[in-house]
Amino acid sequence: MQFPRLLLPLVVAITLPALAEDTNWPQFRGPTGDGISTATGLPLTWSETNHIAWKTPVHGKAWSSPVIWGNQIWFTTASEDGRELFAVCVDRATGKILRDQKLFDIEKPQFAHKFNSYGSPTPVIEEGRVYITFGSPGTACLDTATGEVLWQRRDFVCNHYRGAGSSPILYGNLIFMNFDGSDHQFVVALDKRTGKTVWRDERSLDYKDLGPDGKPESEGDWRKAFATCQVATLDGQPTLLSQGAKAFYGYVPETGEELWRIEERTSHSGGTRPVAGHGLVFFPSGWSQGQILAIKPGKKGDVLDVNATTPSDGQLQVAWRTKRNVPKKPSLLLVGDLLYTIDDNGVATCLEAETGKVVWNERIGGNYSAAPIAADGLIYFCSEEGKTTVVALGREFKKLAENTLDDGFMASPAVSGKSLVLRTKTSLYRVE
Repeated sequence: MQFPRLLLPLVVAITLPALAEDTNWPQFRGPTGDGISTATGLPLTWSETNHIAWKTPVHGKAWSSPVIWGNQIWFTTASEDGRELFAVCVDRATGKILRDQKLFDIEKPQFAHKFNSYGSPTPVIEEGRVYITFGSPGTACLDTATGEVLWQRRDFVCNHYRGAGSSPILYGNLIFMNFDGSDHQFVVALDKRTGKTVWRDERSLDYKDLGPDGKPESEGDWRKAFATCQVATLDGQPTLLSQGAKAFYGYVPETGEELWRIEERTSHSGGTRPVAGHGLVFFPSGWSQGQILAIKPGKKGDVLDVNATTPSDGQLQVAWRTKRNVPKKPSLLLVGDLLYTIDDNGVATCLEAETGKVVWNERIGGNYSAAPIAADGLIYFCSEEGKTTVVALGREFKKLAENTLDDGFMASPAVSGKSLVLRTKTSLYRVE
């Protein structure tokens, strides 16, 4: 089943122009930040020897996803020990490396879990500029034509504890970034032209006594998050959606004023980018006892504990929830009236967005960190083992293809024209 493109939910307030040829993929999860592409004619099948326009080896270890503007593909990489942090630019047509630029030398890198990397946040790009962050170690704005560093910030103090993961996003002249570490938890807005702080909002949830046993928690996991922001129009109002540890927040984008807060104290370390539509906001709450939540946004000042025994007296409400096959790392995919998920252990699920009713639930196998994408009636699920399963959009589960590359996916796919741009652990591919 293929949904008409004009009916796809374009609920995200964005400022990046859409090109007629759909060649740009400017941020994590694409033009609207929700994994949806309007491209057609994308490949259904491929292998190491079939439908590969080019393959470019990538040095180091980093899980950032590729972003694309015009004929440039940008991503980050890092030495495995985190001492050297790089920005890489590849020619979209040929796969030739145009720039492999070391941005930061780090004398004493923070600890990063072996499952993570020192280059996991995805850049965001627009005409003439690319914005790259590695979290607390450094953030920089580069001229895409010359590679000149136009500004940089190295003053944000945050112990990422297991490594950074939150990607920056653009909104007007602002860049939003989450910093949720074991020591500090805040969201910040920078002026994209200068890098100066426009506003900074400390997380309002009190992190005392938030351990799993109710005792004071000193370990960082219960304060840590990896999630990426989203801006959505809710009840006619642009709202910055930002997930921290144990809470999900709505802010005024221009000022950082907190509008409302959803508390989920039994879970932690949220790592996805939320999606919105049908008057609801959808997100997995994180690790431990995580659940997928569909939230009806509230009025200013609303605070909701989703596990409270008494209902909220505000407008902020849980429309539905499920604890079955909840993804910890892959983001959700909302297309039309259906919500698609892939959990970390390879179970794909289709739910009715407004009710949470399960439409289908199928094991496709593998392990998953990458966020799925949808285009031209298809969904692409990319596994950590290098397998991409292609499934038809719609209320009937139809697996159309299964494709394997030599190495696995931690980065999420990008779309440009009629091509998929895929980053495995060791190489970048253009599949067409």
